[in-house]
Amino acid sequence: MSASVFSAAISGFLLGASLIIAIGAQNAFILRQGLLRQHVFVLALICALSDALLIAAGVAGLGTLISRSPNLIMAVTIGGALFLFTYAIIAFRRALKPDVLKAAKSGEARLGPAVAACLAFTFLNPHVYLDTVVLLGGLSAAYEGQARLAYGLGAMTASFVWFFGLGYGARLLEPVFARPAAWRVLDLLIGMVMTAIGLSLVSRV
Repeated sequence: MSASVFSAAISGFLLGASLIIAIGAQNAFILRQGLLRQHVFVLALICALSDALLIAAGVAGLGTLISRSPNLIMAVTIGGALFLFTYAIIAFRRALKPDVLKAAKSGEARLGPAVAACLAFTFLNPHVYLDTVVLLGGLSAAYEGQARLAYGLGAMTASFVWFFGLGYGARLLEPVFARPAAWRVLDLLIGMVMTAIGLSLVSRV
């Protein structure tokens, strides 16, 4: 691997990591599932593969096309905001009902609804498109040939490292979340994060 290709891969990895390592809808969801130890591998894989698909599309030039389609961006923004507000309400309700939290810790949630929620957090959030397709894809124009491919692979690798690290690393916090009060605080924070992101989307409409 030449120095320029290696440098491009590192740049892609660092930029990809800087965009996904933030408190967002996807991360909050994976954190909670990791704490519950429910479908962690499948959900982390879905998030990472989804990012990889969107990054590949952006590097291939789709970012330019999306940035020129205001109606598409508007539709995704409105749909994403509605979904986030709905999930925020669900999180707040969980926080108000300790019995529900205890049941969630001991019971195994079904895979189908978890996958559906994961996909919604991924594809109904305009920030995902802006970060992966538009921003990462747009910056890939600075590279050509193998360097551009390495840049995209570096960004994809960051997603895999982060989501699997977050999902499986969450169990290190289990002693803290042995108390229902900790779950209540977590769901309150998740609800507030979802609400804040939803409001930020609405403000753009």
